[in-house]
Amino acid sequence: MLEATGLFGIGWLSLAIWVPILAGVLILTTGDDSNAEGQRTLALLGALAGFAAAVPLWTGFDAATPVMQFEELASWIPAFNINYHLGVDGIAMPFVLLNSFTTILVVLAGWQVIQSKVGQYMAAFLIQSGLINGVFCALDGVLFYVFFEAMLIPLYLIIGMWGGQNRVYAAIKFFLYTLLGSLLMLVAMMYLFFQADGSFEILAWHKAGLTMTAQVLLFVAFFFAFAVKVPMWPVHTWLPDAHVEAPTGGSVVLAAITLKVGAYGFLRFILPIVPDAAHELTWLIVTFSLIAVVYIGLVALVQSDMKKLIAYSSIAHMGFVTLGFFLFNPLGIEGGLIQMISHGFVSAAMFLCVGVMYDRMHSRQIADYGGVANTMPKFAAFFMLFAMANAGLPATSGFVGEFMVVLGAVQVNFWWAALAATTLIFGAAYTLWMVKRVVFGKVANEHVAELTDIDGREFIVLGILALCVLGMGVYPLPFTEVMHASVDNLLAHVAHSKLVY
Repeated sequence: MLEATGLFGIGWLSLAIWVPILAGVLILTTGDDSNAEGQRTLALLGALAGFAAAVPLWTGFDAATPVMQFEELASWIPAFNINYHLGVDGIAMPFVLLNSFTTILVVLAGWQVIQSKVGQYMAAFLIQSGLINGVFCALDGVLFYVFFEAMLIPLYLIIGMWGGQNRVYAAIKFFLYTLLGSLLMLVAMMYLFFQADGSFEILAWHKAGLTMTAQVLLFVAFFFAFAVKVPMWPVHTWLPDAHVEAPTGGSVVLAAITLKVGAYGFLRFILPIVPDAAHELTWLIVTFSLIAVVYIGLVALVQSDMKKLIAYSSIAHMGFVTLGFFLFNPLGIEGGLIQMISHGFVSAAMFLCVGVMYDRMHSRQIADYGGVANTMPKFAAFFMLFAMANAGLPATSGFVGEFMVVLGAVQVNFWWAALAATTLIFGAAYTLWMVKRVVFGKVANEHVAELTDIDGREFIVLGILALCVLGMGVYPLPFTEVMHASVDNLLAHVAHSKLVY
């Protein structure tokens, strides 16, 4: 296993956090759009450097142990015992890599599309990338909260400045929903600080003996903070608006990474800190999750906007994640984690495909397309692959996590599994409905007839994601093996919780 210290005596986790942030700040000092090409190049170098700092976390990770690795600890605010404490386990580490990887794709995807305020656009994504890595790495409650809140700011600006016609409404709605949920989490953290003898260490909170009443109240507080981020039904209404109005890069980061932060919170806070309340309220989470899978899947069927359809699809797929977490068995939790990673690849690819078409026709309406395969055959092949992954086709990444969660659900309740499995029907229905009308058939109009196929840059971005989707679908072992020890340790902790009456 690699030591925590990376280059120049700085820890690998700190590098993964601060390299993209500093690169983003540096871009902001490079002037206006007259230097746009240099700003793009600097953004790509910053994204590549951030990913390079994250790679040693994978290559040096010891999958046999559940303990936190690559830990860094320094006093931050001694008066309140607040520390700069970082570390990752098999649950957090894959998402640091996923986030850093996605940032590269977002920079490439916006290379030619964004023509105004290029530096600010690229800087916002890089800064957000570092802040999100901080969320996954933080082991101090206050540090987590700072990163958790700060990551909203760049995305708020991305939607509000480069979004569609109703971008301001969507940005404010997104910000208010996520901020209000987080305020309850802050109250919960203050309570835990006193219960853990004046410590903000998240791992110390895992050992705090809490009454059932306290656990239920803390569950509610954390649930609102993380359920809004996932988002779970019924606090999901901000997501379709945000996706529709966000630029392509914003939709990619929102779906591929930001939603995962909420799901991650369930495993880092709710299950280990309030395990008894989690068991008692399992019925609530399962109900919300199954409604998301079934009802939201049906809602996706009637959408006429491609982005909105994919947004509702994301809510349905994340319902699988929360269902898996509250099955309290290895298949369920690992399946949920695999689904999170797969959804990162597939949803990013789907939104990038919509972006490719929107850049050419400036329309996201399904009715405005038809016969795209006749004029964009390379693009159509990629789009079809990602659509099949979104529908859960075997041998794609979209199948692996869903299949594991269904198997885990069968072990607990057959009817839960049966309802969850309907996503394979609804997912195929709304995805194929969209693909049939957009890609296949005769050329619908002169605008489609004039479309040009993807260029080299677009081919590289979609090709990389295609390899990820197929690679994970055919051989998911490298993703699952790093999780085993951490998931088993979490389940052992939840099973042996000591309730104080």
